[in-house]
Amino acid sequence: MENNLEVIPIFYAVDDGYVPFLAVSIHSLIENSSKEYYYAIKILYTNICEENKKKILKYERENVKIEFVDLNYYIEEIKDKLFTRDYYTKTTYFRLFIPNIYPQYDKVIYLDSDTVLLGDISKLYHQDMGSNLVAVVPNDIIQNEEVFQEYVEKVVGIADYRKYFNAGILVMNLDELRKFKFQEKFLYLLETIKFAVVQDQDYLNRLCKGRTKILNTGWNRMPVPNNKTKVEKLNIIHYNLNYKPWHYDGILYEEYFWQYAEKTEYYEEIKNIKANYSEEERFVDRQQYENLKALAKKEADCVGDDRIPKKILDEVNENTKRWTFRTLLKRDNNTLESILEDREEGVNEKYQERLNVLKRIEDMERQGIFDIDAEEDPPTVTLTADNVDYLNKKSSNKIKTKFANKIGEHFLDSLLKNKKLIIKDIQGIENIQNIETGAILTCNHFNPYDSFAIEEVCRRAGQLKKRKLYKIIREGNYTNFSGIYGFFFRHCDTLPLSSSNETMMEFIKAVDTILQRKDFILIYPEQSMWWNYRKPKPLKNGAFKLASKNNVPIVPIFITMEDSDIMGEDDFPVQQYIIHIEKPIYPNSEQSDKENMIQMKEQNAAIWKRVYEEFYKVPLEYTTEKKQIEL
Repeated sequence: MENNLEVIPIFYAVDDGYVPFLAVSIHSLIENSSKEYYYAIKILYTNICEENKKKILKYERENVKIEFVDLNYYIEEIKDKLFTRDYYTKTTYFRLFIPNIYPQYDKVIYLDSDTVLLGDISKLYHQDMGSNLVAVVPNDIIQNEEVFQEYVEKVVGIADYRKYFNAGILVMNLDELRKFKFQEKFLYLLETIKFAVVQDQDYLNRLCKGRTKILNTGWNRMPVPNNKTKVEKLNIIHYNLNYKPWHYDGILYEEYFWQYAEKTEYYEEIKNIKANYSEEERFVDRQQYENLKALAKKEADCVGDDRIPKKILDEVNENTKRWTFRTLLKRDNNTLESILEDREEGVNEKYQERLNVLKRIEDMERQGIFDIDAEEDPPTVTLTADNVDYLNKKSSNKIKTKFANKIGEHFLDSLLKNKKLIIKDIQGIENIQNIETGAILTCNHFNPYDSFAIEEVCRRAGQLKKRKLYKIIREGNYTNFSGIYGFFFRHCDTLPLSSSNETMMEFIKAVDTILQRKDFILIYPEQSMWWNYRKPKPLKNGAFKLASKNNVPIVPIFITMEDSDIMGEDDFPVQQYIIHIEKPIYPNSEQSDKENMIQMKEQNAAIWKRVYEEFYKVPLEYTTEKKQIEL
């Protein structure tokens, strides 16, 4: 509060070249303001001369405070990453840093300086935001240009172009943006994805989608000729792109701009700008707009639902033609197919197999098929009850299990020593150390060795000194594999599933016994293994049904990964794992088994989603077509 008036924080971002138009916007804002509020105007800049600052500061009133905020220090480390083109400057990115720079504010308004206000900005500020990140208006230009509509849906990833908003007028819910860790996620996207068409606006749309409040178009009306969108009342005119009355005659709503421009000391300067705006400059404007449409079409034509950043080209080692796994995560279907076609000669066979697996994963995600392994397994032989001894009741099986576990320990040590399994960090190990009952450990499944990672977690937690860790495996893994892996699958405290109902009855009995004697069971509730797939997949009910039935907790474990500097035998970098062990989820004694199953699964899914988004700093999104994914 200032002078007992409610503060309305308003932000602009400009440089010297746009100060005359900033003056027009501020004058219109003040003329339509209310004496009931205190307007705190912050002007973010890196290059404004002192003379211009003095001119703008003359607009201060008793209830209007203007402050210039130099952001040179703030963007120094990232300024080279801020991609710009044509008439865009780095100031367009400044709005994205407001949540972190101004922790004292819960909500602010951001305005582009090429705006004129016809109503009191306080009405915009007092929009009920709920938990939405921003309150916005759909972009008029996008709504009227089919090529941009295709671009925002295919490239930016907005399911319905009508929800793609213009970032020139924003009500920003800073409290929710900070909770969302917006700036961290933006900087991560900036490193991995280059949006070349509308730059910062694309990043905002990508990050905020699903959490936007859509306002009436009168709060961000663009002077687009033959605009078909309806408007109830003009509150803010936004002279976006080439629709600038200081460059052209006949611009829709130009009378409002000149009405306020005439009242500023920049009026003559603005008239001179228009008078001296050459035909060559107008030609460049037209050409840039056509180039923009062409770029949007090119981007839409060559990618699917995700983006390939330009930096992908820098990650190719020209001597070996190796592509890092991080690069392939950002691939699109066409690119991957071309890689498969272009790299048939002189390529590591295992590398080629991995590319094929990645292609299948991409196709399966797009089709919404998440519960089938991406790698083709041999035909499954049905596991009958007389061919499995779940609890090692036979003496011969006890001996084999003891031997197999001892060999397994040496194998795990060898994996760690030779850096075929790299555990960079274990977070929340106390959440396993403190378990005194039986428990079901859930984990995402992306590598044949990830069960060894969980084994190492339990070993470091000291739990294997007093209990066993059982692993639920697929039927085919138990019946089909030969050699050392087959021996491990059959004898390293594994619990194979079966397509036989009779065998599954024995399986359920064994699980009940194991949990009641306070051992652990590792279950992959996604039901499938997708090699090095980083996203959590939709979960099945089984793990949570077993936990509820036996009144034991679920311990959600989610493994995130990063490329190491060690190249594997398949010419992909070995992944280094960060293992996130979250707090146990306990059944509610007052609920039925079914209610507990549903609730525990939902809690597990929410935890995995949170860990994924916090670590990778991107929203959890799928490329699945015409199908809503719930996790």
